[in-house]
This record gives sequence, C-alpha cells and structure tokens, in this order.
Amino acid sequence: MKSKLFNYHDATIHYWEFGTVTQPTIVMVHGFRGTHHGLQRIVDQLPDYHVIVPDLPGFGDSQPLPEEHSIDAYVAFLDAFMAHFQFSAPPVLLGHSFGSIIASHFAAAHADEITKLILINPIGAPALEGPKAVLTKLAIFYYWLGRKLPKKLSHGWLSNPLIVKIMSVSMTKTSHKPTRAYIHDQHLTHFSRFTNPQVVAEAFTASVSHNVREVATKLTIPTLLIAGDQDDITPLERQQTLTQLIPNGQLKVIANVGHLIHYETAEQAATLMNIFITTDS
Repeated sequence: MKSKLFNYHDATIHYWEFGTVTQPTIVMVHGFRGTHHGLQRIVDQLPDYHVIVPDLPGFGDSQPLPEEHSIDAYVAFLDAFMAHFQFSAPPVLLGHSFGSIIASHFAAAHADEITKLILINPIGAPALEGPKAVLTKLAIFYYWLGRKLPKKLSHGWLSNPLIVKIMSVSMTKTSHKPTRAYIHDQHLTHFSRFTNPQVVAEAFTASVSHNVREVATKLTIPTLLIAGDQDDITPLERQQTLTQLIPNGQLKVIANVGHLIHYETAEQAATLMNIFITTDS
C-alpha cells in the first residue's frame, strides 16, 4: 500500500490509511525509532475500523520538523495532522511506548478532539526511576555520543546492526521462533530509518524526559492501558499505580509478553481494544 502525504511546517509527512471513512476511526502513534510498520500486526486484526498511522516526523519516510523534536512539538504536529482529516466524529487515539507519551499529552490538552484513548506498553514512570535505570543511563550516553560524533560515524554508530539486534533480543519474550525472527527482521529493517542523528537524539531525550504519569490526572476521557506482565521498561506494578491516577482508566494485562505487545500478542491486544471501543463508558 502506498503512503499518503500531509505537509506540516514544510515537512512532508507520510501516512497510511486502512479501511473506509464510514468505519470508526483509530489514529495510531508508533514508538521511538519505529515506523508505521510496527503497528501493522494490530492493524491487520482490526478490519472493521478506519485506521490511520503516520510515520512520525523524522522517522521512516517522514521528513523532520524544523524545530526540536520535543513532546510539545509532536503534540502540535498530531493536532494539525488530525485536524487535516476533518473527522465527522472524534476518533480513538492509540499510542505505543514513546507514542503513549505523545498520545497521553495530546489527550490531556485536546480531550474534545478524541473519544477514547488506548495506551499500549505505556511509559508510566520516569525512565531513571525504573529497574533498568542503569541501562537507561547507558542509553543516554549512547545517544549523546551519537550526536557528538562526526556525521558519517554518527549514523553508523546509532544504526549499528549488532546493537540493534541486542536491543531486539533483550525485549523479545516469546520462544516462538518464527515470531522472534519476524521481530528481529522488523527492528533491523526499520529501527534505523531516522533522518539524521540529531532527530533521533532529540526524540530520545523527549522519551526519557517525559512519561504518561505527568498528565495522568488530566486524562478525563475513557482510557485503556494494555500492559505486558514482563515489561522491563515500565514494570506491571507501576502500570497499576498509573492506572489508579487516571480518572476513567482501566488496565488490561497480557501474560508472557514484555514491551513488544504490538508484535508478540497483536491479536489479544486488538480483541481488548475492540471490546473497549464498542463498550459504552
């Protein structure tokens, strides 16, 4: 399927549209260093919906913003992107991982523009407070160095296949060999499709400087959190604490999966989403 184009601040944004406008709409926001491809397995499980998935500015096929790639900048982009469609009814908004930060901050500021919020593997607490705080500090150094190196060396450093594979292996929980192979291929193919080292460094800074908890009490619309019981990024107990802060939030937990629900248990996630969307609340 070919992408469609949206122009924002002189940046050409590529997005993909599934289903028809007569179906209920879901706008999806992918995670850090991801592209729309990462959410494809969930999209495939939702044939009864009109789904729109952009490559975030600076990633995949989309051009970067002319400003710092901060959470505020991404929220402003998402606001303009959604306004572009002139929806007849407010859509559902979904964010995965880093996308959960963008989606939740958008929902806190623009609750009237969406009807429900879905957060998959939400970043529910500050990165430096989690059990992987040491690894987070190493990642901060990794991206800092990537930004400081000369341009040719920088892109190679940030897209090094060995480092990408280590990351992929560390987050994958399934023992199903075809699924593991698919996940690693997806990461190796798409994880390094960023415009330049500055974009990825700015987005990383945004990802570790913010979280969903910052705006949890402002999420007044019905909100579904879908978490894995083995998520190393935001452990389950922190997801439970986060849910309690959201006035109209509910948490659904998928067993035997970590931070890659969108790859490993897409069918289960889609089932939970469909029940949530179609249930009056």
